[in-house]
Amino acid sequence: MTTLRYNAHKKIDHLSTSFLYLEVAETILLALLEQEVLQRDANQIASRTKQAKFPTIKTIDQYDFSVMPALNKPKVLQLSRCEYIEKAENVIFIGNSGTGKTHLSISLGMEACRHGYTVQFWTAAKLCNELMEAQSERRLLQLEKQWLKVDLAILDEVGFVPLSKTGAELLFQFCAARYEKGSMILTSNLDFANWTQVFKDEQMTAALVDRLTHRAHIFAMNGDSYRFKQSLKQS
Repeated sequence: MTTLRYNAHKKIDHLSTSFLYLEVAETILLALLEQEVLQRDANQIASRTKQAKFPTIKTIDQYDFSVMPALNKPKVLQLSRCEYIEKAENVIFIGNSGTGKTHLSISLGMEACRHGYTVQFWTAAKLCNELMEAQSERRLLQLEKQWLKVDLAILDEVGFVPLSKTGAELLFQFCAARYEKGSMILTSNLDFANWTQVFKDEQMTAALVDRLTHRAHIFAMNGDSYRFKQSLKQS
């Protein structure tokens, strides 16, 4: 009886040790799998960020909202959840130079990359050059298919650089093609009433503004230079 009890205890100890090893192995395996998933997600975010061609990396938490108190901070933070992209809505930042319009547009683009959306960043002048080059090489239709695939198109500095008549017409075509099909973020130092300076034609300008603002979140960012105030705070 004593021998049987001893053997039974020995087997129980052996099984307990085996179960312990299994639990440890399972914990390690789950940790490795979790690490692999996190690394894959990080790689995908890095890839989308690279493909977006941001001129620099900016985040929302780097933006000092206290310098621009009239800006609706809760609304900007709400947009960082990217629900507007699912609804094909636009975001428009209009105001003086140096107020942080580009910073916020890049920040929202970065959030879109983190949420799994494809993003492409252009300045208005650079996009116009690409469009005119594509037109001269008879590949404008091919380029149009590419830009329509992008979940979020960011168009920076609309009105900052004068455009040719052809460039303005192609830019209008670009924006009109995305109407209710894909979201855009635009920044401009010009009020809508002055966009005729960019697009040359009043009727075309009115049609474009109507499309862009139909389902848009518009932020007026007039005030002293954000960059200048930041420099004062740091000095």
